[in-house]
Amino acid sequence: MKQKLLGMLLLGFASGLPYMLVFSTLSAWLRDVGISLTEIGFFAWLVLTYSLKFLWAPLVDRYSIPLFGRLGKRKGWILFCQFVILIALLGMSASDPIKSLQFLAIFAFLAAFFGSVQDIAIDALRIEIADNQDQGNLAASYQLGYRIAILVATSLALIFADQLDWRHVYQFMSILMIVGMLGVIISHEPINKEIAILRMDEALLLSFKDFFHRFGIWTAALLLLLISTYRLTDIVMGPMAMPFYLDMGFTKTEIGALVKTVALAASIAGFFVGGYLIKNLLLTTALLAGGAAVLVTNLFFALVANLDANLSLLSLIVGLDSFAAGLVGTINIAFLTSLVSKKYTAVQYAMLTSFMMLPGKFFSGFSGVIADYYVSISSLQTGWAYFFYTTSAMSIPALLLIMVYKNSHATHSS
Repeated sequence: MKQKLLGMLLLGFASGLPYMLVFSTLSAWLRDVGISLTEIGFFAWLVLTYSLKFLWAPLVDRYSIPLFGRLGKRKGWILFCQFVILIALLGMSASDPIKSLQFLAIFAFLAAFFGSVQDIAIDALRIEIADNQDQGNLAASYQLGYRIAILVATSLALIFADQLDWRHVYQFMSILMIVGMLGVIISHEPINKEIAILRMDEALLLSFKDFFHRFGIWTAALLLLLISTYRLTDIVMGPMAMPFYLDMGFTKTEIGALVKTVALAASIAGFFVGGYLIKNLLLTTALLAGGAAVLVTNLFFALVANLDANLSLLSLIVGLDSFAAGLVGTINIAFLTSLVSKKYTAVQYAMLTSFMMLPGKFFSGFSGVIADYYVSISSLQTGWAYFFYTTSAMSIPALLLIMVYKNSHATHSS
């Protein structure tokens, strides 16, 4: 089990690195060179690939990558994607956002697309290498690797960016994909005898029908609506976090050295507490706790926006928010895993994560428009406060849906 946990830790790092470099750190780079909040917000649409991955998930189930497939179907896909991501990050490092924003966007899209394919294969591998009772530990290990990648791709990247050119930062980050390659090497891939090898249209249709057949139309529809609203707040807020810190007057080194370090420690605590809640509470109760924590901690950012720059206060609030994010991350992975049939492992899990991310990623593309609008009708600080009031309110529908599900259909989540 220790080798499985270590492998999932390294693969979690490989999963988080390209996502953060496109979804978060790229925003700091663009804001640092003077790109508008509106344009930065639109860049969030690049990671819609993570929300639409159910469309290409059947390919991961049906086909193996030539040559790479000798390692195993899942491991072959993962390693292939890691090579492409490495090249795409190098391409980003060679782009000038002022002179060639389009080229930067193309390479960022490639990193995001193959990052989403890598996630499909990693999720399938994680589900297949352990039973449900061990998924909480694997999810926690994956989250730990993911959070370490967040620290590296944000904190270290920001500190280096104060000393070096952003291009050198992305060159260094590309090399770190080797960590994920080591994760592939040490992971053992079992043979999944339950998997259904189908054409893309069959896989999508049958996995969807299987989900509705197992839970019933009403409960399945309620679950999909719950899943699609559960992460709205933190996903929509995500692209604006770095620009917010910079607009509040904090330096890249301050953000990287203190704020993001605190965020990592807090998130680690959060996903282990999440694992504890999963083992000791109903999943629906844990979901409620996580959703409420995200709502409350997001409101605290509005407080920071209305006060003078205070690094200690910001670090505390970022820590609380990261704790809530870690908590929600582990709980949400376990919840989605509990809904998946091993007959359609990759496709069904990708479908559920797509329902989770698509609404948030769509609205996150307008996050810069919303922030710019609030700032334009008030002031920089008040506008940011209004923005965080708006993102916090996005948690309310999911909390109400969880309570409905908990009261009437909780038998499937216990």
